[in-house]
Amino acid sequence: MLKTRPQSATKQDGPAKGGLSCYITPGGIAAMRDELNALLRDERPKIVEIVSWAAGNGDRSENGDYQYGKRRLREIDRRIWFLTKRIDNAVIVDPAAQPQRDRVFFGATVTYVTERDAERTVTILGVDEADMAAGQVSLISPVARALMRAGVGDEVRLVTPRGEEMIEVLAISYPSAS
Repeated sequence: MLKTRPQSATKQDGPAKGGLSCYITPGGIAAMRDELNALLRDERPKIVEIVSWAAGNGDRSENGDYQYGKRRLREIDRRIWFLTKRIDNAVIVDPAAQPQRDRVFFGATVTYVTERDAERTVTILGVDEADMAAGQVSLISPVARALMRAGVGDEVRLVTPRGEEMIEVLAISYPSAS
């Protein structure tokens, strides 16, 4: 079965290889690129310099600077590899370009109320952008999956590890197009 991405999804560097976990906002991809550039331009060269200096000090088996530097270099290289793959596979979706603003889709900020009358507001973002402390949930989280395609006034069933509950959508908003 051929899967297609929504019209609002745009890919800059080729076809998408993942599914929903590859969706990201323009701000999210910019943050990932900034982190990758900082690792390549600043942090990795500093650690390489420290490792080179430490290697010249003699016995490497008892040289803490050398051992720590090599370990940190491996961590940086793993993160560079991860970020490169995520950026290559990213499907950039601009929530401000969402034409159907009366339904919940990627990038929507949704206010809903639970059965216990607890009102919550969440923004549905990509896996790499989600931050629960800031009210940002992943597109593949249970609450985001429950809210997808819902409209204001709709009641949807939220299935979580704690059990099921009904939630009602109170408001939906998207960033304004600039």
